[in-house]
Amino acid sequence: MRNATAKTLTVELGERSYPIVIGGGLLDRAADYLRQAGVPDKSPLMIVSDDNVAPLYLERLESALSGGGYRVVSAVVPAGEQSKSLTVYNDLVTRAIEAGLDRSSAILALGGGVVGDLAGFVAGTYMRGIRFVQVPTTILAHDSSVGGKVAVNHPLAKNMIGVFHQPELVLYDVDTLNTLPPREVRAGLAEMVKHGLIWDREFAEWCWNNAPRLLDLEPEALIYGLERGCAIKAQIVSRDERENDLRAILNLGHTLGHAIEAVAGYGRYLHGEAIAVGMAAAALLGEERGGETGLYAETMLMLRALELPVTLPEDMDTEALMAAMQRDKKFREGRMVYIVPSEIGRVEIASDVDADAVRDVIERLKEKEESS
Repeated sequence: MRNATAKTLTVELGERSYPIVIGGGLLDRAADYLRQAGVPDKSPLMIVSDDNVAPLYLERLESALSGGGYRVVSAVVPAGEQSKSLTVYNDLVTRAIEAGLDRSSAILALGGGVVGDLAGFVAGTYMRGIRFVQVPTTILAHDSSVGGKVAVNHPLAKNMIGVFHQPELVLYDVDTLNTLPPREVRAGLAEMVKHGLIWDREFAEWCWNNAPRLLDLEPEALIYGLERGCAIKAQIVSRDERENDLRAILNLGHTLGHAIEAVAGYGRYLHGEAIAVGMAAAALLGEERGGETGLYAETMLMLRALELPVTLPEDMDTEALMAAMQRDKKFREGRMVYIVPSEIGRVEIASDVDADAVRDVIERLKEKEESS
């Protein structure tokens, strides 16, 4: 994909607006993009990556930045959701202090959503906030790298400790996606189709119809899907940066999805897999609340076309899931706030969802596993 023309989108946030650059061969030009984004070269940068991505791309990014006049240090964390912890956060802050990072420094996240969340939380809290650059290497991160929500997990709840901290730049080199394992590809496509399910029926149907091309990482389809998904999220974030109202729709599938991740133990489900099950549950709930006929069946077909899970194992503890959802950030004033589809491409923020209705949907997803 190296010769693919780079596409640039902008997240419009006034003086804190920033570009999302999507294309091939961008790692080699990283210094130019950082300089264009206003990242100074007088203070050291710190790249945070994980032990899956670092052997593939860290040296290349270090070389590109050093060759462009930047001083670079790096930190590599274990791959996986377990690294989104206060223990690893503390290790990274220690590394930043020892490396001499100052208020003009920047932290770069080279990796997927876990690395982006973790490195972003360090950047958002180190010296009360320093510059941050997202360099995503997964499909899933096309969602998490945009919008400035960064966090680490608590053992009882996902993303419970975090801040809003917008990046200076999102540099999305699609060449890095060629090394993704198939399971990671599928999980990432869950967030891509999510953007269609909440905002754009035509895009959701495009993801469905082009599922084989996306699963095969066909360059033209992949770049279009990433660009459209990022554009939808950028549009929503520009209207509601701190999730006061509209931005909450991006959480489709996440209330149950985060609970699945926590109850199953971080790592059993990839984030996109858990969100896919959550979106199936939301569609079932939406149809039962008066949504369009066939909403659940059509959502299931879209998710299955992308080879994503849509049911729950029989041994998943329903009451543990319910308890985890009540600890979710979207549980407010004693009520469960749930993103519920009314049709493909349209959702509502429902604060009146009955807990028994959610419990029933969970049980029905288990029944459907038995019959599928």
